[in-house]
Amino acid sequence: MPESLTPRQVVAELDKHIVGQAAAKKAVAVAIRNRWRRQQLPDDLRKAVTPKNIILIGPTGVGKTEIARRLAELVGAPFIKVEATKFTEVGYVGRDVDSMIRDLMEAAVGLVKQRQRETLWSKANDRVTERLLDLLLPKPKNTPWEPESETEEDEKRSRTREKFRAKLLAGELEESIVELTIENKSAPVQIFSNMGMENMDLSLQGMFEQLQGRNTQPRQVPIKEARKILLEQETEALIDRSLVAEQAVDLVQNHGIIFLDEIDKICGPDAGGGGRGPDVSRQGVQRDLLPIVEGTTVNTKYGPVKTDHILFIAAGAFHVSKPSDLMPELQGRFPIRVELTDLTRDDFLRILTEPKHSLTRQYSELLKTEGIDLTFTPDGVGALADVAFELNRATQNIGARRLHTILEKVAEEYSFEGPDLAEKRVSIDAATVAAKIGPIAKNEDLSKYIL
Repeated sequence: MPESLTPRQVVAELDKHIVGQAAAKKAVAVAIRNRWRRQQLPDDLRKAVTPKNIILIGPTGVGKTEIARRLAELVGAPFIKVEATKFTEVGYVGRDVDSMIRDLMEAAVGLVKQRQRETLWSKANDRVTERLLDLLLPKPKNTPWEPESETEEDEKRSRTREKFRAKLLAGELEESIVELTIENKSAPVQIFSNMGMENMDLSLQGMFEQLQGRNTQPRQVPIKEARKILLEQETEALIDRSLVAEQAVDLVQNHGIIFLDEIDKICGPDAGGGGRGPDVSRQGVQRDLLPIVEGTTVNTKYGPVKTDHILFIAAGAFHVSKPSDLMPELQGRFPIRVELTDLTRDDFLRILTEPKHSLTRQYSELLKTEGIDLTFTPDGVGALADVAFELNRATQNIGARRLHTILEKVAEEYSFEGPDLAEKRVSIDAATVAAKIGPIAKNEDLSKYIL
């Protein structure tokens, strides 16, 4: 299991994608390792060990979401990101809070199905070949039974089928046209204008899905396209739905991760103090979140799901409020608090060059599709880091997201003119950055709007 990675190995993997924030990486690495440790315990003790949920504290753009997302990818865990503010927008928030678990179940079902598809691919591919041969050589209509002629016809048909099989496997029939029956996937019916399917009673939702039925139609498609369609159909037919549901429930209950963003927006100095207005709503959202985080059972269309061992990673800037402004009961369910640091000029420099999919590499590879060789000189990268750091300090601090804005401005001309550029070698140095960004960055009022 990927969760058997040591904390040091987890941090090393996260370092490939995220710069800095060692304390946050260490905290999530320990949380993941504790899941593996829990699985080694006796059954009676295992039930008593609950996850140590985490609150990541820091401004936007410093890596909070990316740490949680990359962690889930690393260990193959079902993961969703939800905003706590989402639950303040409706009157009856309790059912909406439950929808987090339903969304997580859908993510888990997707993971389990993908794993099953990989194991079933070979068998499904064989069935696709047989179906394509059936489409290319339809069976003859029933004729009066004549033993000798039927045997000859069967042998002849078998030889022809094998010839077509060889051509099919050799890729010689990719452009041949066949007729397929394809299901049209329509959107779910909306019963009420302000009530989506996820908020509908599960049994009622299932009833309406059945009433919709299946809408199919014949289509003429080349074999290369038919193969993809049939492979999906055959794989879906081979998937064991009951096993998928069973494994998905286990995956959510023991390995699920929910990233609860903007948790600072539902707490405040007066929340829970009997105040009026938004504070009452904030307190209500916290009360609805509490049983989910503490451990409860949520009904989903795949079966009941216990939330006792789901790992919750909450995050917020906490500029106005602080974690101690949360309800005491909810605070107790997030025992680990980690403060993420603002990004320095050196951090920006590393973000531009070190990660596996760094921003400079992304821009270079994008323009390479147009035949353009885009390079960033060391002084050019340094200039980009300087501008990002200064702008974050002088205006709103939006962390690493500032780099996206600046790089887009610098590379805008090359991106637009790319297909028509005569000179295919482009170098972005400090002078280029100064020419593109300098006049805007120096004008503080203008930079607020453009950068």
